[in-house]
Amino acid sequence: MNILSLFVVIPVLTMIGIVMGRDMKAVRWIAAVGMFLQLLLAIVVMYLYFAERSAGNTAEMLLTYDVEWFKSLNIHYTVGVDGISVAMLLLTGIVVFAGIFASWEVEYLQKEFFISLILLATGVYGFFISLDLFTMFLFYEVAVIPMYLLIGIWGSGKKEYSAMKLTLMLMAGSALLMVGLLGLYFNSSTTGNLTFNILEIANQNIPLNTQMFLFPFLFVGFGILGALFPFHTWSPDGHASAPTAVSMLHAGVLMKLGGYGCFRVAMYLLPDGAQHLSWIFIILTTISVVYGAFGAIWQKDLKYINAYSSVSHCGLVLFAILMMNRTAMDGAILQMISHGLMTALFFALIGMIYGRTHTRIITEMGGLMKVIPFLSVCYVIAGLASLGLPGLSGFVAEMTVFVGAFENTSLFHRVATIIACSSIVITAVYILRVVGLLLLGPVKNDHFNHLEDAKWFEKLSAGTLIVSVAAIGIAPLWLSNTILISLQPIVDRLVSAAAMAHLF
Repeated sequence: MNILSLFVVIPVLTMIGIVMGRDMKAVRWIAAVGMFLQLLLAIVVMYLYFAERSAGNTAEMLLTYDVEWFKSLNIHYTVGVDGISVAMLLLTGIVVFAGIFASWEVEYLQKEFFISLILLATGVYGFFISLDLFTMFLFYEVAVIPMYLLIGIWGSGKKEYSAMKLTLMLMAGSALLMVGLLGLYFNSSTTGNLTFNILEIANQNIPLNTQMFLFPFLFVGFGILGALFPFHTWSPDGHASAPTAVSMLHAGVLMKLGGYGCFRVAMYLLPDGAQHLSWIFIILTTISVVYGAFGAIWQKDLKYINAYSSVSHCGLVLFAILMMNRTAMDGAILQMISHGLMTALFFALIGMIYGRTHTRIITEMGGLMKVIPFLSVCYVIAGLASLGLPGLSGFVAEMTVFVGAFENTSLFHRVATIIACSSIVITAVYILRVVGLLLLGPVKNDHFNHLEDAKWFEKLSAGTLIVSVAAIGIAPLWLSNTILISLQPIVDRLVSAAAMAHLF
């Protein structure tokens, strides 16, 4: 068995173990051990990747494995990793592990909850290792579908409405993706030997008109999951109604499928279409960045604040991808990882605070630093990472994005970059406002004076994420250099497409 297949096998075995668990304690520990093994596996795969590169292996994808699945349509189970997918696997491992402990005290249907959560994680892992478009789409659906149950059953507030809205919007994105992927399939060969293999499709010269037709289907299809304006409206409601761990996985890793898909499929396989149509999506992503930040300012619910913040930060990912140069695209991947960690930390802390105060309205709280100091300090750290404080992951990612975006010398790109940069100031406004209202000043409610600070499993969840955010912020080069090596083939294709566009 190929080692990458363990990313699918371990969750399946974990779910079987949960079904056989006799009580809640056993169920929780089976889930925790299974997801800890997944995290260790992600670390091992990263080590093996570095070892292969150090040994001089220059293949575009490493640790590959291929087996024929459906012969008549030439569908294969094909997996492999490069530096980008290895980084995304590590992000997923960290967030899922922290999410298990953030859900340690789920109140009802515990087996069903953990099985649905791990099923979602299985789809995410499978998506990041897939090199066959059909297999990738299959795992994409496996990741998206459990969200309906997780929000509709274990959510709060307008949970049925939010679950239905999220599912319908993402299924609409899936329909667009299906059109785009079938278009790639039927243009994957001039000899009649059609394929879904990403690396093989990349070697085909798909006509410009076909690329311009297919590119919007793929970019918008994946972009809906990445909160692309104006298709982002499912995201705030979905975040606000989801239980804590689901919000963590939703914003921390599930939304990254959108950015990764835009990058790996739409941009890589349709470079000419990207060159000709990128200006449209640069406008939309610039709106996402600024609109999301302004939207967060006007919210009073902690989850809605973080949800609109996610629209802004995920918009920055797509914005950087569309800049189509090495530095900006490196920043896009770093931003996906940084945002995944810090927004998972935010949602974990919001869930812990809500579990104690029974409110998420910031004007009803105050002075929490005095009564729950550990959770309050963690919230401040998450806020500082979000507004881009040097030494934390947010600064590294956003600085790389904006420096790379400004490398484009055209007036259009630079104006869009300056507008997107304004989100830094807007983010600082709402983060500092929330910290002041939530944590500082007098305690507004006498009930809050008797609140209990974080329990051991909550400290483990928050601590895991904080260490990860700080590790990237203090020593980012090991991650950045890993990403840059794998970016080169994609950037080369985009540069070549740009040269041809100028030629004609």
